Amino acid sequence: MTTIIDLPIPAFLPDQAVTAAELARSGLLRVSEGSMVSGHAVFVPVDAQGESRPVEIGAGCTVGPFAVIYGGAVIGDGTRIEEHVVLGKPEQGYAVGDSYPGTGAATIIGSGTVIRGGAVVYAGTEIGDATMVGHQTLLRSFVIVGQDTQLGHNLTAERASRIGARVRCSPGSHITGSCVLADRVFLGAGVRTVNDKYLVWRDPERQPQLAAPSFGYGARVGSGVTVLAGVSIGEHALVGAGSVVTRDIPSGAMAFGVPARIRGAATRAAS
Repeated sequence: MTTIIDLPIPAFLPDQAVTAAELARSGLLRVSEGSMVSGHAVFVPVDAQGESRPVEIGAGCTVGPFAVIYGGAVIGDGTRIEEHVVLGKPEQGYAVGDSYPGTGAATIIGSGTVIRGGAVVYAGTEIGDATMVGHQTLLRSFVIVGQDTQLGHNLTAERASRIGARVRCSPGSHITGSCVLADRVFLGAGVRTVNDKYLVWRDPERQPQLAAPSFGYGARVGSGVTVLAGVSIGEHALVGAGSVVTRDIPSGAMAFGVPARIRGAATRAAS
């Protein structure tokens, strides 16, 4: 059974942090049966534009101490939000040719998901069921992550990247903005992706021309690989550790080296 407390909404200020009890009294916190929310967790229901959004916590969830939950967060049944997690934070400030005004958005966390201590998940992100997000991992605005995926610790997924189902991303990797990882992709540790060939930053005469890499179904990329802008790694392709990938790798190919060259056919991983 869901507990919905419906009282007059107090005038919370933009970006004001409040306790669970204060948010519940406002009618902006909805907590289902069997969930435990630490008294040291805080909630920020009103974004920088002054718009308030409720927070919904499903049945059997845990929200740890010093977690910060922003308005618009929807947490599925049986999910664990560990200590010092920041969830649903609106984007604010300058990045990649645009300024972001701190507007909130729905942040959807699937059932049975675990978000480890210190992770930061920005507003508009959607994470599927039974996914694990590692310690200190950063998911920027409007990232989408499929179900049963594992994102290692100290990993960054930049704005609007798309990560499929049953994906494994090892610790310390960087997934650039708008990058696409299809289902069952495996990235080793310390993989770097690039979406800007010319490294344009705050240039008044030109805007960045961004082209994110993409990874096809079942592609595997070894630790320490760098994948340059616009490169496509085909389905079931295999890229050896330490390679620098400057050109597309066809489906089913094995490639390695600096720059990476096709060396034969990849052996498919078990489904």
